[in-house]
Amino acid sequence: MKRFYHPIDMRSRKAMTDFLTKHFRYFTANSWNGSQSYACNLKITRLGLDSGIVEKLFDMIQVQEFFYGIKDLINEFDSEHNYLWQAGMNGRSGGYLVLYQGTATVSEYKSFCTACGQKNYKSVKENGNICGRCKAPSRIDVTTPSLNISVYPGRGTDDGEDFEDWNIDDIRARVRLVQELDKLADSIVDYALDCANNYTVEDEEIFIPQTQKVLVPIA
Repeated sequence: MKRFYHPIDMRSRKAMTDFLTKHFRYFTANSWNGSQSYACNLKITRLGLDSGIVEKLFDMIQVQEFFYGIKDLINEFDSEHNYLWQAGMNGRSGGYLVLYQGTATVSEYKSFCTACGQKNYKSVKENGNICGRCKAPSRIDVTTPSLNISVYPGRGTDDGEDFEDWNIDDIRARVRLVQELDKLADSIVDYALDCANNYTVEDEEIFIPQTQKVLVPIA
């Protein structure tokens, strides 16, 4: 089975620069954009798994619930890096884990409506508890400000960089960051294998309520 994380000699400038310059990379947007960043190929057929596991994983990627655990792992990575670095899936079939540059700012909303979710830049004390959208007396103040999280679209990382002008501490920091991406890839694979070994995919009929117009006798 393929593993993405490998230890690097942090005392050797050459070992670290070789690691960074030879690391697999993928596009941060589309191929026409040209910008790339550090990445890991997580395509099921490229992980060195036996055919039975491969078949089960192809079934599992048809189930939305399977991706919840992967999303949790990625969210943890993003949070640990204060959203300045974020991981995301890219590629036509979403098979590449890519390192993105991002940002997070504290939301300026001071209140919101518990009935319809409408946000407001003024507090209840300033503007009352009546929602401007649904008119319900359901507006309450925000107790913990939320974050506005975004990714710089299409921005590459170290495109064509040879690290010749970098000091060794900065190179070490970059190596550690990319190694953490590799560890995330390993964690995603471990999660997928755990699902494959402990769950099966079965068809289940789900009846979804529908609203339709009907004729009702006039009383």
